[in-house]
Amino acid sequence: MADINFSASSTDPDSRAGEARSPAPGQADLRWDIIELLFFAYRDFVGDADNVLEAFGFGRAHHRVLHFVHRFPGLKVADLLDVLRITKQSLGRVLKQLLDEGYIVQRTGNNDRRQRLLYATAKGEALVGRLAGLQTDRINRALSGIAPDGVETVRQFLRAMIDHDDPDKVLATILGSGGATAKDKS
Repeated sequence: MADINFSASSTDPDSRAGEARSPAPGQADLRWDIIELLFFAYRDFVGDADNVLEAFGFGRAHHRVLHFVHRFPGLKVADLLDVLRITKQSLGRVLKQLLDEGYIVQRTGNNDRRQRLLYATAKGEALVGRLAGLQTDRINRALSGIAPDGVETVRQFLRAMIDHDDPDKVLATILGSGGATAKDKS
């Protein structure tokens, strides 16, 4: 399941014309400690959900689609493509399976009938809740020994890792609300 988008036409990653690049750090400046911790943290964070998803014949792309459709009911397909940074073909395959199996429904927009708005069904919401529960348990275990101000530092670190020049509407909503959505506040 490849969700990789290549935008550079050159096969040499160091010859990307026109890109502003900072000089490569020397070996002594590389943050191997953080890089490897992020690799292992990501592996285990998604691994909890991967084990459940496998029983449904789903993968990580299904999880991401379900997550964002559940968190942002009425999300437009175009906005979902922006959030996930995957191709239409990749999204189409995953979305078709989630629609066919009753985890998501698609409705036309009220003002623009060409819009395709996505909503999680009760079945989809139950699966998202189960997966989020596993991930919340892992997060809570990791944060249990950290003081409240340390938890805020973790949030700040994760926000700083995200490209803020990204015009993504969902990301702007997440960053603007501290991670909560209107759904959480109701």
